[in-house]
Amino acid sequence: MNLFRAECSSKARLDGKTAVITGGNVGIGKYTAQDFYVRGGRVILACRNLDKANQAVADINQACKELENLGTLLIAKLDLASLKSVRDCAARLLKNEKRIDLLINNAGVMMCPKSLTKDGFEMQIGTNHLGHFLFTMLLLPRICQSTPARIVNVSSLAHYGYGGRIDLADLNWENKRYFSLISYIQSKLANILFTKELDRKLKENGISGVNTYCLHPGCVNTDLINNLEASFCIMDWFFRYVVRKFLLTPQQGAQTTIYCAVDEKCANESGLYYTSCSVATPSSAALNKEDARGLWDLSWKLVGLDKNYNPFVDPSK
Repeated sequence: MNLFRAECSSKARLDGKTAVITGGNVGIGKYTAQDFYVRGGRVILACRNLDKANQAVADINQACKELENLGTLLIAKLDLASLKSVRDCAARLLKNEKRIDLLINNAGVMMCPKSLTKDGFEMQIGTNHLGHFLFTMLLLPRICQSTPARIVNVSSLAHYGYGGRIDLADLNWENKRYFSLISYIQSKLANILFTKELDRKLKENGISGVNTYCLHPGCVNTDLINNLEASFCIMDWFFRYVVRKFLLTPQQGAQTTIYCAVDEKCANESGLYYTSCSVATPSSAALNKEDARGLWDLSWKLVGLDKNYNPFVDPSK
């Protein structure tokens, strides 16, 4: 038995469309890549480990060898824990890709021991939010030129687990005791706040045809669960032999991501939170507009974007 099971029923094709998926080499990212490939899309797996990315491409090709009207699979080097890598990857994509119709911000780390990204950010907020924030901002002008386009941010039901607001005064855990679970929760809360503020700013800047989505994929049996087990050794048996039996497969867990990316039923929705292929209500902290604006401004500063940079480009004006 699995929890939160749903299925995207859309048969929409992605012929002529380009999708970029961060962390497309494992778990739900890998199955999302396979789904888009079957739909005929040009699918770019943006991954830190190129060996694993190449293996993922081989696996997908093998799984789809009997099918017709497939798309194209490509690989791009991307380490979200390095702003230089993010900038380099974005620059290559902007040089090589005439359009980006779908951006799936899927990659992430979960409950890892306290560590820092290459730029000195706490690893979970740095990877799960700040890396994706910069990546999205750099690709946004091309996305705006590829309408209708969608940006999908993979969050988590875990964002409900922290009773307070996001701690913008100490986002990097420099002045308080570190708790990996709370850090993870805050990074997933940041994904939703970012999605909502991006939607607001797109509308404020007169950009139509670019929709934003965030989602809980379900409780999925992926490599991320290994960090959770390592963090709570006493609970290892419980997670290994009990919890895993109730987890979704990566294929099942990818369904809400796929729904947000391709389904016609949500084509006119933007800035919302989804679970089980349906709109859901996030926590009150995720609906705090002041925090969404504050996180945007702080993220802009932390990733080093120029104050005069304008990612909101409407090609019709």
